[in-house]
Amino acid sequence: MSSYEKPDYWAQKAKKEGYPARSVYKLMEIDGKFGLLKPSSRVLDIGAAPGSWSLWVLKRLAGSGFLAAVDLQDLAMKPPFENFLFVRGDLYDPAVRERLLAPGPFGLVLSDAAPSTTGNRFVDQAASEAIVEAVIEYAEEALAPGGAMAAKIFQGGAEAALLKRLRGRFAQAKGFKPEACRSGSFETYLVATGFKG
Repeated sequence: MSSYEKPDYWAQKAKKEGYPARSVYKLMEIDGKFGLLKPSSRVLDIGAAPGSWSLWVLKRLAGSGFLAAVDLQDLAMKPPFENFLFVRGDLYDPAVRERLLAPGPFGLVLSDAAPSTTGNRFVDQAASEAIVEAVIEYAEEALAPGGAMAAKIFQGGAEAALLKRLRGRFAQAKGFKPEACRSGSFETYLVATGFKG
């Protein structure tokens, strides 16, 4: 087992606190810095499996608001929340898109989605960029005015163009790398607030 695969502090903490993955701490840090999740928010979680972000959002909403989530894979948890819709399917599928957008408009669009990695950094970066572009399209269609979004991207040069696009539609947009990201990881997050509608 390589050092990269050993359960680190964040992975052990997630297991102890009942979350399927360490990524929940990235969301906590992003929300702590940008104040994305409002009480009674309607939230869309794209690329939700194994479910840590969805579970954290549902706990924070505490029965209010609504969460719609999508992934190709099933979630590693079955949250007992009535204000939750999970769609297993491809975010590019028009029927899936229709189901996800139906409960909108949303106040927040989240995505921790990543492509299946090939080991070729340029191929992986391009695939990650394509997912983020799809997430931005969802946000532009699904968000209510004043809404926000946060999406993971593999760093590789596309961030500047995507931030420029976001700044045209949101009051503010910036890149942010949470402390819970692995030290060797080239992932970061694009965070945009104040959707102009």
